Amino acid sequence: MLDANLKTQLKAYLERLQKPLELVATLDDSKAAGEVKSLLADIAALSDKITVVEANDLNVRKPSFAINNPGVETGVRFAGVPLGHEFTSLVLALLHVGGHPSKESADLLEQVKAIDAPLHFETYYSLSCHNCPDVVQALNLMSALNPHITHTAIDGGLFQDEVKEREVMGVPTVFVNGERFGQGRMELAEIVAKVDTGAAAREAAKISAKDAFDVLVVGGGPAGAAAAIYAARKGIRTGIAAERLGGQVLDTVDIENFISVSKTDGPKLAAAMAAHIRDYEVDVMNQQTGAKLVPAATEGGLIEVHTASGAVLKSKTVILSTGARWRNMNVPGEEQYRTKGVTFCPHCDGPLFKGKDVAVIGGGNSGVEAAIDLAGLVKSVTVLEFASELKADAVLQKKLRSLPNVTVILNAQTTEVNGDGKKVTGITYKDRTTDEVHQLALEGIFVQIGLLPNTDWLKGTVNLTRFGEIEIDAKGHTNVPGVFAAGDCTNVPYKQIIIAAGAGATAALSAFDHLIRH
Repeated sequence: MLDANLKTQLKAYLERLQKPLELVATLDDSKAAGEVKSLLADIAALSDKITVVEANDLNVRKPSFAINNPGVETGVRFAGVPLGHEFTSLVLALLHVGGHPSKESADLLEQVKAIDAPLHFETYYSLSCHNCPDVVQALNLMSALNPHITHTAIDGGLFQDEVKEREVMGVPTVFVNGERFGQGRMELAEIVAKVDTGAAAREAAKISAKDAFDVLVVGGGPAGAAAAIYAARKGIRTGIAAERLGGQVLDTVDIENFISVSKTDGPKLAAAMAAHIRDYEVDVMNQQTGAKLVPAATEGGLIEVHTASGAVLKSKTVILSTGARWRNMNVPGEEQYRTKGVTFCPHCDGPLFKGKDVAVIGGGNSGVEAAIDLAGLVKSVTVLEFASELKADAVLQKKLRSLPNVTVILNAQTTEVNGDGKKVTGITYKDRTTDEVHQLALEGIFVQIGLLPNTDWLKGTVNLTRFGEIEIDAKGHTNVPGVFAAGDCTNVPYKQIIIAAGAGATAALSAFDHLIRH
């Protein structure tokens, strides 16, 4: 099941086990069950601390397997064959149940152990989803640490009947005690905060008590990471407040234009950025989003950043690197059917629409790439482009038009998302050349029409363009003294990872220069 190279790597990891493991398989006669059995045999052969047993438990999914200590049920279970992006989740689950310590902060781990409510989590994932592992790994860790918590990670592509019955139309989707808990990428701290309702307020109070920074970076994408690193290298007190380190890069699959790195993926690059930040004395404050910017009252005074959690941070200079988010269509039905057929990630959610008719909104590079990827999974793809021609690169257009199950409709203005109250059933669009209205029967709509800067909270404080982008000069200055900006939230002409990183470095150097001069 595992190739020789993977076995060698896994064997090295399994040498870190401190406690014996028992892999308890519940199987049937399916092909997937055979793959599970082969996978577990390969794993057990790599460590004398691991044994495999089979059970005939009628109350659990087949095929599935639990990762236990002998005589101790941990509640960590995989339903399906956790390969692809989830292989790392499997390896970490083996290590954590086997006693290898987590790299999460000690305070957060103690918070997990202190949860005393019985919580049974279920996560539906797809093997192609790059957002799912963070959620699966966080919940597996919680289950390994706390006997009150259990978690089953379920391959939605394998358990299609459940996906349909529970109306799972996007991954990762998490249920707790049978009720829908959340959807999309979530880190451990965010999950714990939702379970422990007082956690956010306690963290806000802790953050507000911090001393003033020399440089405070707001946002954790490539621009924010570069800014924090460049500031910290100057030996000045640096903090970074971000909803999540990595930012939108976490939602990017293949990256092939980051100079010196031939090819990588978003989560891997984001993890490398986070590790690089932690090489320096940077105070990292996760799960924090900006809510209000208060300029210094006097020259040389402190600038305040108020966060959505209620925390108030003070700094001599601030670098805004809040990035951007997916642009919505802003048509009737879109919000109602979000996660019920309207989605933004073809890589994550594509497998849930296997054999179905879907549409991609947008004919730029993102839209055409999405359509190409989906064409290999779904029954048909219809690309709806507002303009009179596709805007994607020629090589992508050529590939798209070679696919037999793809239809391209130009001059198409989407006017409504149709549904039956529970899920998407179609889309309505207008032909911009004739004003004729058409309806398409669909089960999925993938929106790929660009980005909006995350700057709503800055209106009335810093100058913004009519598109909501922060206006900066060549050195990253805004119109507010001591406040700088970088990355996709600004009016730089090209939104690229490498450009954002360079802009973050520029802003940090400008902030340092400001501190010297003032």
